[in-house]
Amino acid sequence: MNSPAIASNLRDLLAREIKTRELSRALIVVGPIVAAYFIARETALLNLGLVAVSLLIPALRLRLAPKIVAWHYLAILVTFAALFLAAPIKPLFVALTALAGFLAVAGTRHGEHFRTLGNWVFIPAVYLACEVREGLSPSEALRHAGVIIVSSPVALALVCAIQIYDQRRRGGTGAASFGPAAAEWFLPALATAMAVFASAALVEILDLAQGQWVMWSAASVVVGDLAASTDKLKQRAIGAFLGVPLGFVAGLALPQSRIGYAVAVLAATLTLISFSRYVVGFGLRCFFIALAASFAGGASGIAEERIVNVLIGGTFGLIAVALTEIVWPRLIRKARTSG
Repeated sequence: MNSPAIASNLRDLLAREIKTRELSRALIVVGPIVAAYFIARETALLNLGLVAVSLLIPALRLRLAPKIVAWHYLAILVTFAALFLAAPIKPLFVALTALAGFLAVAGTRHGEHFRTLGNWVFIPAVYLACEVREGLSPSEALRHAGVIIVSSPVALALVCAIQIYDQRRRGGTGAASFGPAAAEWFLPALATAMAVFASAALVEILDLAQGQWVMWSAASVVVGDLAASTDKLKQRAIGAFLGVPLGFVAGLALPQSRIGYAVAVLAATLTLISFSRYVVGFGLRCFFIALAASFAGGASGIAEERIVNVLIGGTFGLIAVALTEIVWPRLIRKARTSG
């Protein structure tokens, strides 16, 4: 095969895999935040990128009006603040995290698209509540959280600006409906809550490093019936098994670098929105997270941690789905028969 044909095939592959519209808008939102990190040398600003992308994903998918984006932003901050403040009290943190998981899915009783909004409240809130406290003193963690909250209106303004621009180009307004109400909302919400409760409890009891990966994975695989949830866990396992070791190896070949760290964090954040296939996006996210850890000089053991945490959390998710799909209906039938 000649060079032009190879180049053409490569362009076609990239066009299929990469969502260029979403990627360009994510760069507009996250780029200024990374630039601010370089100027201010404030690590907390890199975590703000997750807030920005978490606002952008449902805004683009659901074509949300700026007013709805603002409510979504408020929900993220409130949930993050509640989990962050509850973190020193382990039983309270576990209970609130499970409640957040339940509410992330329960909103579908008012419209199935609320699942997208709920997911992107739960994910950044849990991730940041754990990430901000990891390896920091209480006073430094509080300062870190304060920087995120105080600077977060910048993320909101950037996402709203993109939505206003897109709506004017379309000549329309934001979405007025969140779709039909989900016929079955309670059992998926219950499964999510059980999976998150079990994973959060394990993280707190064993004091697992990077415990947000366990909780995130537990909630992530609850996507429907047991077959769909099993497939989701397979994709996450493949992504972790391939992405993390490759990122670790690439990090060994490169020197520690503040610029490299920022670029790797930026790339990991962009994978949340930029790829058509989940397994590709998740694998690259694992790769860039491991690479970022290498650039920061803390990659020792991250490959094992990431893979194990993904599998543990996903297993909790599968067990919870199985319990609600198989055991719960039997209990209901038995109760009705006994009655």
